Amino acid sequence: MSTVQKRPGPANSSQPTEKPRKESILDLSRYQDQRIQATFTGGRQITGVLKGYDQLMNLVLDDVDEHLKNPEDGKLLDKTRKLGLIVVRGTTLVLLAPMDGSEEIPNPFLQQE
Repeated sequence: MSTVQKRPGPANSSQPTEKPRKESILDLSRYQDQRIQATFTGGRQITGVLKGYDQLMNLVLDDVDEHLKNPEDGKLLDKTRKLGLIVVRGTTLVLLAPMDGSEEIPNPFLQQE
């Protein structure tokens, strides 16, 4: 005889609890194998080809270039440094943008007259 074990629910409940499903806040599939730009907390900027991602916005980027900054004033220089293949932790991302630009959409918050 086989038994099925259920995860215990809240106190005084015989119902099993289910964890809410984590979903990605952004669909990055349209940028797969395309060049993107990323800015991190602290201001570092890179560009690279998006090879993979997960629901926590962790990224795998290939052919990555880091854009160097002037250490004195923090402004971007015209110099880059090759990093190759990297894994980016999603919690460090501040900005993510495609290199080919963005498409313009109507402002959904604009009141129609």
